[in-house]
Amino acid sequence: MSELAEGMMAPQFDLPRDGGGNVSLEGLAGKIVVIYFYPKDDTSGCTVEAIDFSALSGEFASTGAVIVGMSPDPVKAHDKFIAKHQLGIILASDEDKSVLEAYGVWTEKSMYGRKYMGVERSTFLIDRDGRIARIWRKVKVPGHAQAVLAAVKAL
Repeated sequence: MSELAEGMMAPQFDLPRDGGGNVSLEGLAGKIVVIYFYPKDDTSGCTVEAIDFSALSGEFASTGAVIVGMSPDPVKAHDKFIAKHQLGIILASDEDKSVLEAYGVWTEKSMYGRKYMGVERSTFLIDRDGRIARIWRKVKVPGHAQAVLAAVKAL
C-alpha cells in the first residue's frame, strides 16, 4: 500500500475500546478525530503522551474533536492504564495490528543494533469529512498534544 498523505481519505477502522464496546471511524463521522498511535500502555513516553492528551481533552471536545489513542495492547491493559492515570480519552486495541499497518505505523525499529517490529509514535488529524488533514510521524512527546490542539483549532 502506498504511504498515506494529507488530503487522502483516512483508512476505516472498527476496534474494541476501553470499557467495552467498539470505536470506529464511521461512528465518529462528522467529527474531527485525532488518532495517536503509541507503542505500549504504561511506559514512560506513552504515559506522558496519554496524560497530556487527557489534560487537554476538554479543549479538544470544545472544538468538536475526539481523541483516540491506539496501540496493540489488549483492552484489559487499556482499562488498567486508564484507571491508574485517570485518563480522559478513548483507547482502542489493535491486537492484530491491521489498523497500525493500514496507517503505516507498524514499522521496523532498531534498538542497540537489534531490529524488531513496533509502533512508530505518530498522530493523524482527520477532518469532519474523513480526510487526513495533518500527519505527525516520529513524534517527540513534549509539547505534542498542544501542537495537535493548535492544528485542530486551525481547521
